[in-house]
Amino acid sequence: MSTETQTEPVSPVTLPAASSYPVYRWTMVVVAAIAMVATLPGRTHGLGMITERLLADPAFQLTRSSYGMINLWATLLGATFCLGIGYCIDRFGIRLTLTTVMGLLGCVVIAMTSATSVTALFIAIMLTRGFGQSALSVVSITIVGKWFDKKVSLPMGIYSVLMAAGFIAAALTGREYADLNWRVLWSGMGWIVLGFAFILGLIARDRKETGSNASEETRSFSEHDFTLGQALRTRTFWVFSFAISLYGMIVSGISLFNESILADQGFPQEVYYNSLALGTGIGVASNLVAGWLGLHISLNRLLAVSVLMLAGAMIWLTQLSTNLDVAGYVLVSASAGGVLTVMFFTVWPVLYGRKHLGRIQGIAQMMTVLASALGPLLFAECKTLTGSYQLLLYLLAGCLLCTAIIAWWTPLHPRRPQPEGLLT
Repeated sequence: MSTETQTEPVSPVTLPAASSYPVYRWTMVVVAAIAMVATLPGRTHGLGMITERLLADPAFQLTRSSYGMINLWATLLGATFCLGIGYCIDRFGIRLTLTTVMGLLGCVVIAMTSATSVTALFIAIMLTRGFGQSALSVVSITIVGKWFDKKVSLPMGIYSVLMAAGFIAAALTGREYADLNWRVLWSGMGWIVLGFAFILGLIARDRKETGSNASEETRSFSEHDFTLGQALRTRTFWVFSFAISLYGMIVSGISLFNESILADQGFPQEVYYNSLALGTGIGVASNLVAGWLGLHISLNRLLAVSVLMLAGAMIWLTQLSTNLDVAGYVLVSASAGGVLTVMFFTVWPVLYGRKHLGRIQGIAQMMTVLASALGPLLFAECKTLTGSYQLLLYLLAGCLLCTAIIAWWTPLHPRRPQPEGLLT
């Protein structure tokens, strides 16, 4: 008998009363957002909070170049944590996987404060990347997909807004402790993550539908669930994955060198900081708009339009001459980015169902992590070899244009292939 017809292991944790299900799934949106914010120690923005203090720590004697290489390889190796975490979610459920991964992340962050050698620091950063940016991110984005069916874009938009608000609050809190010893700050962050792991472990539930709370739409939808192997055989998976990974590569490179890009075109540092604030606000607003649009517009067309907008923004970035130009560029790029962020969270359960969602999203997340790690390297090499970033920006715009055309003509709902035994 095929493994696809076997009964899935049943978690001892069951859904609350059927009457509370519609309310509880929104509780799980909040749980998912908190879990994503908890990935901060394993993200570039989180590590950036202590970078200067790490470089100044006499225990490591790091240069910026050596720290950059540590971060690059830690990110690449940490991306492999995406591979197994999807299976754990699908096999053991959200509650157990969330609590375990979040607890391990908190322990690693606390253990990192005891590092006294470069090797120990590298291992700690790699594990924070692996458990945070990779594994916990997959758990977080899978939670909403597991609890909602086809109309998942609006909850994903709200999830994105809550997530952005959490990251902003964490950044503002970190700024208040800018002069604190990094080991003390990092230890406190680790204990906070552990605390939330305990709290979310009490709140989180796995969706188990039986009887009255299993809607006709849900039962029909689940009949078309794809396995990982079947999803990987569809053109749709690769179009969406490539488009969103390309966006991740672009945003990581531009975020790191944005001040330098603007300075090359004669803009002072103040314009850089103003663009950051403007982009954050526009991005949050576009998350909500994207959530609403996803209910009314086919996701392949929405992907094509947002990627095309991003291509235009790349061209605009090479031609900035006034502050109004900068504002226009930020408006277009942040709007496109907000839509693409929600798309990444939304598309997988819509296309492939919930049964194997963790494994499918794990592969997609790994692609984005790898692309994000390569982004800064490509921007730095372009600047070194050509003296500017413009050649790379034009090349990226061309790639985005081609991707937008392909996405427009890619069918949204791929036909389910015949069952197979590989990668299931």
